Amino acid sequence: MAEFAKEVNGSDAQNLHSLLSSPARDFLVRNDGEQVKIDSLKGKKIGLYFSAAWCGPCQRFTPQLMEVYNELSPKVGFEVIFVSGDEDEESFRDYFTKMPWLAVPFTDSETRDRLDQLFKVKGIPYLVMVDDHGNLLNENGIGVIRSYGADAYPFTPERMKEIKEEEDRARREQTLKSVLVTPSRDFVISRDGNKVPVSELEGKTIGLLFSVATYRRCMEFTPKLIEVYNKLKENGEDFEIVLISLEDDEESFKQDFETKPWLALPFNDKSSSKLARHFMLSTLPTLVILGPDGKIRHSNVAEAIDDYGVLAYPFAPEKFEELKAIEKAKTDAQTLESLLVSGDLNYVLGKDGAKVLVSDLVGKNILLYFSAHWCPPCRAFTPKLVEVYKQIKERDEAFELIFISSDRDQESFDEYYSQMPWLALPFGDPRKTSLARTFKVGGIPMLAAVGPSGKTVTKEARDLVGAHGADAYPFTEERLKEIEAKYNGMAKEWPTKVKHALHEDHELELTRVQVYMCDKCNEEGKIWSYHCEECDFDLHAKCALKEEANTTGDDAVKENGGESKDGWVCDGNVCTKAS
Repeated sequence: MAEFAKEVNGSDAQNLHSLLSSPARDFLVRNDGEQVKIDSLKGKKIGLYFSAAWCGPCQRFTPQLMEVYNELSPKVGFEVIFVSGDEDEESFRDYFTKMPWLAVPFTDSETRDRLDQLFKVKGIPYLVMVDDHGNLLNENGIGVIRSYGADAYPFTPERMKEIKEEEDRARREQTLKSVLVTPSRDFVISRDGNKVPVSELEGKTIGLLFSVATYRRCMEFTPKLIEVYNKLKENGEDFEIVLISLEDDEESFKQDFETKPWLALPFNDKSSSKLARHFMLSTLPTLVILGPDGKIRHSNVAEAIDDYGVLAYPFAPEKFEELKAIEKAKTDAQTLESLLVSGDLNYVLGKDGAKVLVSDLVGKNILLYFSAHWCPPCRAFTPKLVEVYKQIKERDEAFELIFISSDRDQESFDEYYSQMPWLALPFGDPRKTSLARTFKVGGIPMLAAVGPSGKTVTKEARDLVGAHGADAYPFTEERLKEIEAKYNGMAKEWPTKVKHALHEDHELELTRVQVYMCDKCNEEGKIWSYHCEECDFDLHAKCALKEEANTTGDDAVKENGGESKDGWVCDGNVCTKAS
């Protein structure tokens, strides 16, 4: 921020009037058309709010900013100035009518553009705080308002430091009351609307559930948590859950909460965002465990609930050590049948719809492919995996791949599976849940390798296929060491640096590169490139070296890119669950 402040404060922004005015205008406007002189802002802290009617996140943030503005404006010198990114004046007017603050006139596009450039506005909503001289106080106004609200005033670095010190002290001195009680509220609520005093929860183990009802990951987690909660209640355990909903729609909150057996903070309680910050929330759902003394016992047991259910209680370090030992013993005893057989479900599907017994697959190298038709990176990866599958099958019949679908309906499953030459779990098969838990599938596409013994070889087979294609088979550490030795060997006699007519300014240096595009033949390559860091320039070895100087590397060069028949894999983005 210091560098940014120096750049802003070193410009003509040192005078608020010159920052906000134009040669033809020395005023700002209200939504009723009233003109307000810029000089009247003297002594105030200013929020420059870059926003637009077409922007969904802006529409969601504006009410939060209005709440802070309405709280601060009558008490202290605080003003907000709307700098519109709207494309037409009608949209500007419709949006501005909802705002209680000032705006740069829409007709003054030159000033709006100048402010955009000065404050380096790359995305909206964007809020910067300045003083009455135009000097930058805080460039992260959005985060400050979302996290601290009116408490952050006057938004200076000194105030931010004070807040951090207050938060650190609150963590050190934490009690159940300091977490759940506010000056205006000493209770939580039950689903029937009754107020339950926080004092009644003291001495219990408390789970603070941070959740948004409409997030898919939260919806998937909640039934398992309800099951655990009810079992603990049946067992007479002193355990309670308090929902801290981050839902922004009251109706969604009500519909969700009335079906849950636990307690909650009231909807839109001001302490919710403060608690999210206090517990350094990073994913949803999060279930923070407080011990009977009100101190943090565990920062998030959601994954443990998924993995172990009620066995994870009371969520103490000793319990997790015990569960780790159990998990290790289970992993050591893992077989293909323990993974894929559950009661009468002792088969997978073949391409003709026939049932293939899991017992017939024992002793083979198996890939488990977690994927779905709705996932664009999966659809991009599947054709490349098909080619790799065929190449491996040509070399080794003791190999098979099993598709484990996350598709949303049978029709999508059928369409997607029709493109695949391998086996599959039936759509909606309950074994998918245990497999996803065993291999900790957090995103798709995901590819896990299981060896002939039934033990897990790697959960990173997708990356190995992407880097080495069929050559990575059977994905063991030994095979990876062989590949590494081969790649080192292929380049052993190549020069470390070359000059090339296509890039005469700099020498090209032999460099390990995962995947690149050759600037001569425009084909993808991998592993070895003749590379210029300064110019981001790459050549295949076959393109960089003279043919007569490359007599030892023809086959290796083919594996490195260009003429290889192996398909190339682009990882792309991963489709992750909500957090």
